[in-house]
Amino acid sequence: MIGVENILKSIFALPSFYPVQEQVIGRLLARGHALVVMPTGSGKSLCYQVPALCLPGTTLVLSPLIALMEDQVAALRKRGVAAAFINSTLSSEERQRRYRALADGAWKILYVTPERFRKEDFREAIGRVHIPLLAVDEAHCISRWGHDFRPDYGRVGEFRRLLGSPTTVALTATATPEVQQDIRQALGLSEPEMPLFFTGIERPNLCLNVEQVWQESQKLAGIGRVIASNPGTGIVYFARIRDLDRVASALRERGHPVRIYHGDLPREAKKTVYEEFMGSCPLILCATNAFGMGVDKPDIRYVVHAQVPGSVEAYYQEVGRAGRDGLPSECLLLYDMDDLAVQQEYIEWMNPDREFLVRAADFFEAQRERPDLWDLEGLRAHLLPKDRGDQRVEYAVRELERLGVIALTPEYGRFQFLSPLESDRVREEERQDKRRRDLGRLQKMVEFVHSTGDRKEFLRRYFGGNSDS
Repeated sequence: MIGVENILKSIFALPSFYPVQEQVIGRLLARGHALVVMPTGSGKSLCYQVPALCLPGTTLVLSPLIALMEDQVAALRKRGVAAAFINSTLSSEERQRRYRALADGAWKILYVTPERFRKEDFREAIGRVHIPLLAVDEAHCISRWGHDFRPDYGRVGEFRRLLGSPTTVALTATATPEVQQDIRQALGLSEPEMPLFFTGIERPNLCLNVEQVWQESQKLAGIGRVIASNPGTGIVYFARIRDLDRVASALRERGHPVRIYHGDLPREAKKTVYEEFMGSCPLILCATNAFGMGVDKPDIRYVVHAQVPGSVEAYYQEVGRAGRDGLPSECLLLYDMDDLAVQQEYIEWMNPDREFLVRAADFFEAQRERPDLWDLEGLRAHLLPKDRGDQRVEYAVRELERLGVIALTPEYGRFQFLSPLESDRVREEERQDKRRRDLGRLQKMVEFVHSTGDRKEFLRRYFGGNSDS
């Protein structure tokens, strides 16, 4: 692959490929499909970016986050690569201009979110373009059983057919064998057609520690030790916003530069915090799992879990944000048994019952004639006027999207009613099965906490690898 190696050196300024990268690129250029599971920060993007520069036409990349695609496009443009994105941040005029440029073959790589396929003008524009390669980034979002399920990711097989069934590569850092099979099934590909390229989960520079604590003062002490031992920027993860706020205030009182990030922050506040975090001044970010996917900051020196995550997948993705520059980085999980009750409550919220789904669907149907589309806050205020901590609404909306009752409108971040909920599509046995799976993943997280052997070996086994991976 001499031409490919020239691209690697001249455009990406890298001396050589990792063995798996070279294997994946070779398969894609031979028009074979691939499922790629590689650790965060190990160069998954090169697996499709390099072939994109070799193949005729425009490579389409499905990416879950607007901020992620914008960062990747900016980085590619700096290297002279003709790349672009189309998303809801653009004006209507700019989107139309980009559609025309797309038809003229202006770009080698185009990034979109899966939600963009809901727009008729996009489907018409992309239907006129030769797409030799489809890359599905963060492919674990396809699986309904995964920790980052996105309803529109579940339609990737439909999108792929619309594009003429191009060569396809699905990439993620976290996929158990079960999730790997879900990815193939959603894409309409068998295991022989889409073989697995798995590098293992080894990140030698990460130090994975677990410390059992019994009260918040011990958590603060543990966080303080990590901060003192690891000068630079770090992330402290929490399950609940109120706990995050309390610990962040305590850290500020000790003179630390602290910022907070969670799902309830206004969009502009999130953007400001993100830009500060990505800057050169060290800070401590207290965050929920709303922060992190696609964050590509190389010098994160530590990740602390102040509360136990809900799954091994979530834990591994979050610690994987540390030490992308290859330097030693500390990952500490502070385990308080009482925090398990928090995750168990989340599991109940993640699996709303039939009655709650029907109420949510009825709400959207009753508002179908309103000129203004209802957003998440409107639904939450209607269904949960007193208990603002209850997150069933968020998960009910995901399920209603999956069932085709509503659709998120990309331009406004609001929801549009599509069709009434057919009661026979709400299957209690499915809900109970998913709930059991969620509880099983939490139990695996507890097993990881209590494991006395090599925790990296535990992770290898969990993700379907072995000691030689």
